[in-house]
Amino acid sequence: MKGRVFVIGLGLIGGSLALCIKKEHPEAVIAGFDINSEQARLAKMLGVIDEIVENINDGAMDTDLIIIAAPVNETKEIIQLLSKLPLHPEVIVTDTGSTKRRIVESAASLRLKGITFIGGHPMAGSHKSGVSAAKEILFENAFYLLTPDDDVEAAAVARLKDWLLGTNAKFLTMTPENHDYLTGIVSHFPHIIAASIVRQTEKLAEAESLIPRLAAGGFRDITRIASSSPEMWKDILLHNRETLIDLLNQWQDEMNGVKLLLEKENSDEIFAYFKRAKQFRDDLPQKEKGAIPAFYDLYVDVPDYPGVISEITGYLAKEKISITNIRILETREDINGVLVISFQTEEDRQKAEKCIGNYSRFATSIGF
Repeated sequence: MKGRVFVIGLGLIGGSLALCIKKEHPEAVIAGFDINSEQARLAKMLGVIDEIVENINDGAMDTDLIIIAAPVNETKEIIQLLSKLPLHPEVIVTDTGSTKRRIVESAASLRLKGITFIGGHPMAGSHKSGVSAAKEILFENAFYLLTPDDDVEAAAVARLKDWLLGTNAKFLTMTPENHDYLTGIVSHFPHIIAASIVRQTEKLAEAESLIPRLAAGGFRDITRIASSSPEMWKDILLHNRETLIDLLNQWQDEMNGVKLLLEKENSDEIFAYFKRAKQFRDDLPQKEKGAIPAFYDLYVDVPDYPGVISEITGYLAKEKISITNIRILETREDINGVLVISFQTEEDRQKAEKCIGNYSRFATSIGF
């Protein structure tokens, strides 16, 4: 497709979408704006965008597609600004926010002017941020949720999908209300639970100094999402407050039920509780990308000699296998340390396991 695309917000998501569009539609011109001018300069230098624009007003003129890749509160403000501009009548405006109902409601100002707005939510991410972390493969096989209003023509939705074809994502169309309910269950609510576990552990650690040391390893893994941006999650929770209040009420009932099982010391029902949970969890799709980005870790026994970590990463670099994170899980005298290497995809993890050979001990592919 030919045309002009304007990306507002040149972080991980906006930058990755720009790369996907450039790959699939090389004749399109991609302009970008970011409130952080250094991010915009970097995006141009890395070839993520073709042009830097100084402000939203200039970038939005004579544009075929406008992508708002900004936090949800800023997205609403940007929509209001766009509604006051003489946009191209055939332009499609979309966003990438994690909540949809309030954003789609705010887009009424665009619809009143005959401008098509289609809510969007690419369900992919990374522990890294910024345009330097942008990747063409970020959305591959991930769900990309679209929430067009009832009056949006099917042809417009199809045109947006054509623009986003290079994401190689799986498009699903639903109402904004259904989107917020589903993502509330499988994404927003788990973030609250992870943060609450960490907060409770922090309070208990005030009286027991060993807790932070023992809370490494698996505890860090199951609470990894608690390290997400506090500013972003503040806004998401407030945008989806009604759904989350209802889910928290259900959670309190669930925990009261567990408490009752413990009080009664009901061994059979406790066993059944965990068995049902295990069965449901084990039956979840293993190769689907869900609402919360999965991580793919390889655990490597590290012999104790100088340069061993550089040696291992050198093997990966030689095979052009990209890593997203690396850390030492444990180092004890006379015992091999364990190096944890994280990858973007399961394919990369498997390639790394073969590449490293005898070093690799075991691997995990986990999504929270």
